[in-house]
Amino acid sequence: MEFKADALLLRAVDYGENDRMVTLLTAERGKIAASLKGVRKAGARLRFAAQPFCFAEYVFAARGGRNTVTSAALHDGFYALCEDVTRYYAAAVVTETCDRISLEGMQAAPLLVAAVTALEGLCADEPLALLTFLLAALAYAGYPVETGACPACGRVPAGRMRFSFADGAFFCDECLPDAVPASESTYLALRAARGTGEAEPDGIVRALRLLGAYFERQVGAQLPALAQYLRLARA
Repeated sequence: MEFKADALLLRAVDYGENDRMVTLLTAERGKIAASLKGVRKAGARLRFAAQPFCFAEYVFAARGGRNTVTSAALHDGFYALCEDVTRYYAAAVVTETCDRISLEGMQAAPLLVAAVTALEGLCADEPLALLTFLLAALAYAGYPVETGACPACGRVPAGRMRFSFADGAFFCDECLPDAVPASESTYLALRAARGTGEAEPDGIVRALRLLGAYFERQVGAQLPALAQYLRLARA
């Protein structure tokens, strides 16, 4: 059986002498594992299809429960993301997150759209691209982060505040004193990522760190690429 799908490459590993095994994210079929034959040879026709962050229309041959990529038409290779180490790790956060939360056979159109949009934003050096993506990915995984009024008193938090990992929401300092302390700049950065207000660079870094911790707590998986990106962003 043959089928085709627009897909984003999440990861690739060498297999045999000249092949690669790839993991791809598709809208209708979720995560797909497939082999690309001979793509490690110099001048291989499908070499691009096994490169980091490749977004293409892949054609698959499915036999015996295994998928083989037979052809591909490139949509975007996001090559600029591989030319700078900081942007590379930011993009790796996107693919790593998708790999952690997507499943085979699971509808993943919202996640795929969010991921491709984030990669486009990173290419354009949009400061909130990664933050916006992580918020969308967490919501897709069933762990949305609320950036509105305090759930306890109904006021918009300001100054010192708290973040509840259990609720995925910000509270006024006095409303939930046992929750994790959170800075106002973190809260404002997350609101900015949703189109409300502006964010300071330090607030964006703090917000990414908070979302990384929240992801690990809720999903039960770490994001090593995010840790590396934050180190580079602080350098």
